[in-house]
Amino acid sequence: MADERFALLPGTLEMLVLKTLARGPQHGYAIARSIQEKSADVLRIEEGSLYPALHRMERRGWIDAEWGPSESNRRAKFYGLTKQGREELKAQTENWNKVSGAIEQVLQARSTGA
Repeated sequence: MADERFALLPGTLEMLVLKTLARGPQHGYAIARSIQEKSADVLRIEEGSLYPALHRMERRGWIDAEWGPSESNRRAKFYGLTKQGREELKAQTENWNKVSGAIEQVLQARSTGA
């Protein structure tokens, strides 16, 4: 299963990043590592997906960024959630719960033979 890659649904990456940043500011590598760890290694976010998403979210006002030292004392850009980002996370989470619940109902529905 370690070789399997799972494609995220459109918009899901932003929601996962917002949720990760709700725990406090982090730099890009830490965000990707946190998502991977919290998903038990099922979700692996590549730099080529993460950084464009961070830049989009920064342009939309959901996150802000500032430079600071990382754990290894290297210069890193730390991203933090804005008030608008918290509101967006709440909206996206509610939508995700509604849609995933509906999908679960369809998957669990008993077949009628057709």
